[in-house]
Amino acid sequence: MEAQQLAKVYKVGRLTGGSSTDPFYKESFKAFRQGLRELGWIEGQNVLLEPRWTGEKPGSMRELAAELVRLKVDVIVANGATMVQAAKAATTTIPIVMAATGADPVAAGFVASLARPGGNITGLSLLSAALDGKRLELLKEVVAGLGRVAVLQNPDFPEATKRWRDAETAGKSLGVRLQAWNVSREIDEAFSAADKDNTRSLSVFSAWQQ
Repeated sequence: MEAQQLAKVYKVGRLTGGSSTDPFYKESFKAFRQGLRELGWIEGQNVLLEPRWTGEKPGSMRELAAELVRLKVDVIVANGATMVQAAKAATTTIPIVMAATGADPVAAGFVASLARPGGNITGLSLLSAALDGKRLELLKEVVAGLGRVAVLQNPDFPEATKRWRDAETAGKSLGVRLQAWNVSREIDEAFSAADKDNTRSLSVFSAWQQ
């Protein structure tokens, strides 16, 4: 029985944005594989990786998450809040590991609480939301006479509305007026539009919080 368990090859699904040829995402995947090797998980021996990339079609994340479920992977590593959201919608039984998500897992509805998460989701969350006010404060310190700030945000980000409200509150306390620009992948157009609107500075609060 023990020998059979040791011989099992576990399937690890990985759901992420970008593509396998993009330098940044390529290095990220390389580091992921290296980390597994250092922990004794060797591809072809005791683990099989099933990476899925959304590439230029960010709307495909739900389809890719469903594909990983059909493959009956043992765990799904979801990079970014929207990937976690897609994986959560696809399964309530396969364990999901959050990675590089800027969302508050409780506010986003991923877990019931940090102390007792429940469900099938675990992992790590960045401090992005808690730092929004500090970012504005730093902008005000380094940009003389700062009065208006353009905020780029992804409307599909689970906490987009809450993050905007918090940013507005922080802006008012600092005497800075914020203007939101909803973008998904049209980052160049958003920068151009904000520049034409003569905003004094630009802050990317959640545009690329996947």
